[in-house]
Amino acid sequence: MTVEFAEVPYPDEPTRAEALRRHATLLKPVGSLGRLEELGAWVAACQAKVPPRPFSRPRVIVFAADHGIAAKGVSAYPPEVTARRVSALLEGGGVTNALARVGGAGVRVIDVGVDADTPLTGFKVRRGSGAIDVEDALTAEEVEAALRAGIEVADAEVDSGADLLIAGDLGVGASTPSSVLVAALTGTEPVAVVGRGSGIDDTTWMRKAAAIRDALRRARAVLTDPVALLRTSGGADLAAIAGFLAQAAVRRTPVLLDGLTAGAAALVAEELAPGARSWWLAAHRCAEPAHDLVLTHLDLKPVLDLDIRLGEGSGAAAALPLLAMATRLLTEVATYEP
Repeated sequence: MTVEFAEVPYPDEPTRAEALRRHATLLKPVGSLGRLEELGAWVAACQAKVPPRPFSRPRVIVFAADHGIAAKGVSAYPPEVTARRVSALLEGGGVTNALARVGGAGVRVIDVGVDADTPLTGFKVRRGSGAIDVEDALTAEEVEAALRAGIEVADAEVDSGADLLIAGDLGVGASTPSSVLVAALTGTEPVAVVGRGSGIDDTTWMRKAAAIRDALRRARAVLTDPVALLRTSGGADLAAIAGFLAQAAVRRTPVLLDGLTAGAAALVAEELAPGARSWWLAAHRCAEPAHDLVLTHLDLKPVLDLDIRLGEGSGAAAALPLLAMATRLLTEVATYEP
């Protein structure tokens, strides 16, 4: 494996402290805005600037891929729905399009593994992935290509002026490999990570539990190698998001983390680029049980708790206006000082 990440810098702690001191000078009772004050200070630390700059180019990047395990009946929807949802996003009619517009964010879709022809070119690693209960998700070459795709996209977005990033996922069956990665990296038994995903019934839940159990046995054999773990038990989307999140931290760019799949990729990204988590903010608490394990493991406190489980960057897009508000409080509110 030749993909390596530069050492991750840390947000500027003196600037964070200065931002909190500034909050104490604003025309309001001290501490009266609660967590909004913490969020604004985090943005200031990431920018190393007080007051921080309001976001000028927030971006939602949705990595789309299909998963071979979906053919085992672990989702409420057939695999071909992935391509339909990609089309909706490209046409501006997806859930994330609507949410992102409220926060002033652009949306970009990256096809890294959709099992269909899409108009998106340049980053596709393969069509779908292996069924991870019995075979590897990707080859060694494919997992490296997916990681590099995530890195390249992060670099391109930052170089184009992105000052806040959101990584979304889109793919039928994605919660199954995501749950496997979370269970493997947190030392959790399969039954504790099996959620309802796309809204599955009890019979489908049992099939999903069996698939996660079998895939976790294979994952544990490569637990000490994060890239091998992505190859064995992840998928092109998970690998690309891991590369994207790690590189965003290397490039000193804050990220709003979405739900389970982005969280599972974040666990791997923290292994690949230690310290990257200091550049991430958990946008929300996903309705999937495995997501709680992600938040605990990364020591992240979610901004919202709305039972969102769509993925696609939707939960993070929903939290974006609050983060923008927290930033503008430090920028625009008058102070007691003349």
